[in-house]
Amino acid sequence: MSTREQQLAAFGRLLDIMDDLREKCPWDHKQTFDSLRENTIEETYELASAISKKDMTEISKELGDVLLHVVFYAKMGSEKKWNFSGAPQEGAPQESFDIADVCNRLCDKLIFRHPHVYGDEAAKNAEEVSHLWEQVKLKEKGGNKTVLGGIPDSLPALIKAYRIQDKVANVGFDWEKREDVWDKVKEEIAEFEAEMRTLPNDQMVNDQMVNEFGDLLFALINAARLYKIRPDNALEHTNLKFIRRFNYLESRAKEQGRDLKDMTLAEMDALWNEAKEQEH
Repeated sequence: MSTREQQLAAFGRLLDIMDDLREKCPWDHKQTFDSLRENTIEETYELASAISKKDMTEISKELGDVLLHVVFYAKMGSEKKWNFSGAPQEGAPQESFDIADVCNRLCDKLIFRHPHVYGDEAAKNAEEVSHLWEQVKLKEKGGNKTVLGGIPDSLPALIKAYRIQDKVANVGFDWEKREDVWDKVKEEIAEFEAEMRTLPNDQMVNDQMVNEFGDLLFALINAARLYKIRPDNALEHTNLKFIRRFNYLESRAKEQGRDLKDMTLAEMDALWNEAKEQEH
């Protein structure tokens, strides 16, 4: 592994390259905060995909792409005439910042949020740290921040539900026994099934059905949290498993000179079961 000096030198090299690109490359020079935003989201998802696949080489590569965006935003933030849309910035001047400000603000926040490491608080395990973390975050802005106020609106719904439940649990709004959550799951299943039975076969879903299904998903995510399962990771694991098995099914059908559209469900099921056996 690299020494601290080598790590700092590599980071300095990245900053030098970013300076060059911002000045000399027409594409990099043209970018704004707005123009990079969607690319940043895409790079973050690519990193998440590499993590799901447990591909360390790919994780390292994708981390570099995410780091590039952090450095890019910091470089734009340090410029005298930066803006978001490409047009001159109107109104009150915005405060400039550079990569040192980004790092120092992060360091200050980490120190403040870890009083059990840098202060007098005590935390014996990860659960106690999580409770302490939420309490400290509420104090950061003078106690005016709400418990759920820090959850980004743009979070994917599955992750947002987990974060909502995790945050309220850290202030005591949770089941006394985790087993109790299954009664809630069964209740939501029954309510969804009851709503489904009220619809004629040819009728489209209604708002109430959507609401009931949302309640069921929320309860299942809550159960996952209580049993220390990340529902987004679990679902992605199943997504990858399904893709792997279906790709096998499709490949075997081609080997047999068959088109999936012309195969019966029973024939496809046989190849699906074959894919499962191959995994075992």
